[in-house]
Amino acid sequence: MMTQGIQTVSYIASSILFILSLGSLSNQESAKRGNIFGIIGMIIAIFATVFGESTEGHTILLIMMAIASIIGIGIAKKVEMTSMPQLVAILHSFVGLAAVLVGFGSYMDEKNQLIGGAAHTIHLIEVYLGIFIGALTFTGSIVAWGKLQGTIKSNPLIFPFRHTLNILMVVVSIWMMLGYLNSPPSAGINTLIYMTLISSVLGILLVMAIGGADMPVVVSMLNSYSGWAAASAGFMLSNDLLIVTGALVGSSGAILSYIMCKAMNRSFFSVIFGGIGNTSSSIQSAAITGELKPVTIEETCDLLKEARKIVIVPGYGMATAKAQHAICEFVKKMKDQGKEVTFAIHPVAGRLPGHMNVLLAEANISYDIVHEMDEVNPHLPETDIVLVIGANDIVNPSALEDAGSPIYGMPVIEAWKAKTVIVSKRSTGAGYAGIENPLFFKENTRMLYGDAKKSVDALVHAI
Repeated sequence: MMTQGIQTVSYIASSILFILSLGSLSNQESAKRGNIFGIIGMIIAIFATVFGESTEGHTILLIMMAIASIIGIGIAKKVEMTSMPQLVAILHSFVGLAAVLVGFGSYMDEKNQLIGGAAHTIHLIEVYLGIFIGALTFTGSIVAWGKLQGTIKSNPLIFPFRHTLNILMVVVSIWMMLGYLNSPPSAGINTLIYMTLISSVLGILLVMAIGGADMPVVVSMLNSYSGWAAASAGFMLSNDLLIVTGALVGSSGAILSYIMCKAMNRSFFSVIFGGIGNTSSSIQSAAITGELKPVTIEETCDLLKEARKIVIVPGYGMATAKAQHAICEFVKKMKDQGKEVTFAIHPVAGRLPGHMNVLLAEANISYDIVHEMDEVNPHLPETDIVLVIGANDIVNPSALEDAGSPIYGMPVIEAWKAKTVIVSKRSTGAGYAGIENPLFFKENTRMLYGDAKKSVDALVHAI
């Protein structure tokens, strides 16, 4: 068994490792080290908690940990990179559910019922808020998983007085809490159940109102919610490390969401209350003019031979086609021919923050040629070819030119400013936002139809 002093030191060490992990994850080159810090910190935290003086039932705990570890390893080995956003969303739901279960367990614990005075009131508030945040996170994350997985294919759920209904549910929950604080345990448990149902419905309505193009922000925001749910569970269990860890996750997720909202010209508060990704404007979207101009592999090779500066814009289509390794070979060939090749990464490319960066790192593409949107946009007028691989909304000029577009105001990669744009896509279908892209019809754009991996492989062999 571990003494209280050793457990405290272990918790401090874990907290430091978690902070170092977050700091290292801010840079691609140190991200791997950050993951290692996080893993070591979590191992220390688990063992310090399981073998602490106040912990009982070690046999059951170890058995459940072993079962959960086997399941987790199995899922991690099978999950595709394209399904990583869905996995993250569903894992957030587990954290929310855990907070709900911990809350009910803590409330029904006879030892906690014997606490008196202000301490008892504080504990009841901790339980109430923990269950509220946990239930909202649980159902909201399930809806996010369904949208990302394609199981939920409905349009954003927009109806009159939606915000009024959401606010009313919050107000009712607060009003119920006032009565709950002065209720005996038998009545209090009923209040908790009713509040859990209200919070669960609120989580569904908030995320159902989110438009497809904004789902990366939602996943980040749910990450923040799951952190606060974990911190609430830490208060209920009087576990300092869980409080620190939850606060780190909650605050970092909120900061990331804010950064992404700025990158998409969205309001941070509109993410919290739902309904982003939709326009209430009565302005009609501009009609798309021009015609599609398909290009063959041979014609693309001819254009590439004449090019000196090439920018590659990866999107979710690259992930689904698993084309990152083929693109790595393409980049090597272009560099061997003395051409300057760089990548332009949009903050919300893919369906998860950093999705494209991870895919490119997986293919061992050098970090020094991977740049953010703001770094690349000023140089696009001097670029000979922009090669768009499976991207759509993030290169849509409607965001800057069409006040009637649902994505109007969102900063995008201004690919159309290059001398030539080659778009590798299976078809001209709409992107995740569900709108057409005028880029495909511009005079300097050529459409290279087909699977991204097969198209890039063909280019590599033909060059």
